[in-house]
Amino acid sequence: MNRREVLALLGVTTMLPASVLAQANATRRLGVLSVTAADDAIGQTRSAVLVEALAGHGWKEDGSLEIDWRNGGGDRARIAQLADELVALKPDILLAVGTPSVEELRQRTTTIPIVFAVVTDPVSQGFVQNLAHPGGNITGFTDYDGPLAGKWLEMLTQVVPKPSRVSVVYNPATAPFAPLMLRTIEDAGRALDVTVVPAPVHDTASIAALALRKDGGLLVLLDFFTMSNRALLLAAINEARVPAVFWSRTFVDEGGLMSYSTDSAEQLRRAATYIDRILKGARAADLPVQNPTTFELAINLKTAKAIGVTLPPSLLATANEVIE
Repeated sequence: MNRREVLALLGVTTMLPASVLAQANATRRLGVLSVTAADDAIGQTRSAVLVEALAGHGWKEDGSLEIDWRNGGGDRARIAQLADELVALKPDILLAVGTPSVEELRQRTTTIPIVFAVVTDPVSQGFVQNLAHPGGNITGFTDYDGPLAGKWLEMLTQVVPKPSRVSVVYNPATAPFAPLMLRTIEDAGRALDVTVVPAPVHDTASIAALALRKDGGLLVLLDFFTMSNRALLLAAINEARVPAVFWSRTFVDEGGLMSYSTDSAEQLRRAATYIDRILKGARAADLPVQNPTTFELAINLKTAKAIGVTLPPSLLATANEVIE
């Protein structure tokens, strides 16, 4: 660039309104609302992944981006209160991790862009118009696709001895999408000659009662309630000594038998790409909702031995992680 071009550029810059110049150099603000507790291991992992991914796009907390973190700890009333706080801060963009976070934030703003992650069936829940063209101010990344629930049941039928009866665990108050999964599981059950029984849980007492289910197997559906109460849930299931398949690898790391799931950390990485694009001018309405692209099978052989079940070599060979 020659001297004349430099002077011309300086002249144009000085003619820009002060508000435009200030906005170009201003620190942007991101509000994050998560259903997990601040000290929960899975929540901490997700937060670290998000910060790293945003930094990869040039958004760093030490200068270009300010992040306001809020963690609901599995408490729906608390999540609602935190949603009020975040919207009052008037951030440039919001990240909602988990279905309750989206539900609360969408009730409070139709103008601030919202990117979601770890959310199931956003269309039937009314978060977006459709996946390809979400419309409005909300878009993001789902943690579930149609065949996944049937795959969970199929995995249980490969356990020796094979359960002929399987109970499906979820909290109706915090998993409004459960009927969608139940239909898929029931369809798979008819094909696999397995009786499928809903087993709703509402509180710690109903979770503890799972220890009395001494026959069959268990499927634990996607639900922030089951995640927040996973220690009690795992204790009850292991006391019952029945095989169980979970929706998150975290359960297997902490003593559950098997999980076949999406990678929630990967969803946070992908969410960072949408946050970057929206902060640079894209509209949430124009960014399609994306379904999961990667899945992982985790198996805990220590648990299998403890509850007296055998897993076939064919299943073990497909596992991404085997805990021995």
